[in-house]
Amino acid sequence: MTKRTMLRPWRLSDAESLYEYASDPRIGPVAGWQPHSSIGESRQIIREIFMQDGVFAVTLRDAGDDRAIGCIGLIRGTKSNLPIGDDEGEISYWIGVPFWGQGLIPEAMAAVIRYGFDELGLSTLWCGYFDGNEKSRRVQEKCGFQYHHTNPATYFPLTDDVRVEHVSILRRH
Repeated sequence: MTKRTMLRPWRLSDAESLYEYASDPRIGPVAGWQPHSSIGESRQIIREIFMQDGVFAVTLRDAGDDRAIGCIGLIRGTKSNLPIGDDEGEISYWIGVPFWGQGLIPEAMAAVIRYGFDELGLSTLWCGYFDGNEKSRRVQEKCGFQYHHTNPATYFPLTDDVRVEHVSILRRH
């Protein structure tokens, strides 16, 4: 929990709100996935991807409806998209367009960073963003991540295109 958000496990009942935000073409493509095409697809993604340890629905603490407005995850070791060790994790995130620019993801990310370092005992956290996704770059910088390297243009099957990815790092103090 943070000042304004709650992080909780995903539920199949979140499919409608997930679809509402994840169907917006301004979100998925910059994050590396296609916009959702149906509530059924959103339900399948919850079941197959989001319902795992370390992946949380972002909700507004004072909204009173516990509605998922975004997602943040901390994936460890070999489950990561990056070649990292078992004592390292990768954070990924997105939030619905109506909530952009409010500082909610940096707030949620601070909680996930504490969780990774303090509860899981991880040594290093990694985070990436695709070329041109300045919002994600700024989130990472606000949370203390520092540029580490750039992966050259690589084919990404989820978006069926070639992208350059920038990778940031945060080490445990």
